[in-house]
Amino acid sequence: MEVPALNLKAIVFVHWLLTVFACIFPSWLPNAYYLSNFSVLAMGVWAVAQRDSVDAIFMFMVGLVVTIVLDILLLALFFAGAEQGDLFRFSGGMAILSLILKPLSCFFIYHMYVERGGDCNINLGKCLVVCLWASIRTAVGLWVIRCFTALKGI
Repeated sequence: MEVPALNLKAIVFVHWLLTVFACIFPSWLPNAYYLSNFSVLAMGVWAVAQRDSVDAIFMFMVGLVVTIVLDILLLALFFAGAEQGDLFRFSGGMAILSLILKPLSCFFIYHMYVERGGDCNINLGKCLVVCLWASIRTAVGLWVIRCFTALKGI
């Protein structure tokens, strides 16, 4: 199966736009969200600027994976306790949309990494992947429960 060509500039731009929209309502997200996402976007700009650098695109891909985990934690902890309003819902929706698109972006960036000559021979094994998936499902489940209980109180 051939992976469709997607421009790295488009990936960086979409994540920058979604991060800026997520930061419109500033009081609900902690500084770790801003710092992590904008630092990863800086690595994305580095990967765009150095087209032949394997290190730049690898750092961008690893940074996106780290921000996926961090975003899940931050959204689970701070989403339910924030003020409810139209601007908050828009900001939260953009943060969630950014989180949803990050694994897809990692998929495309990995293929760009391989095209640039990168080689990833790490075999994590089925057990680690299953354990990681179970922990992510648990974190998302707890986040959904907190959101629904917060919405019940409205």
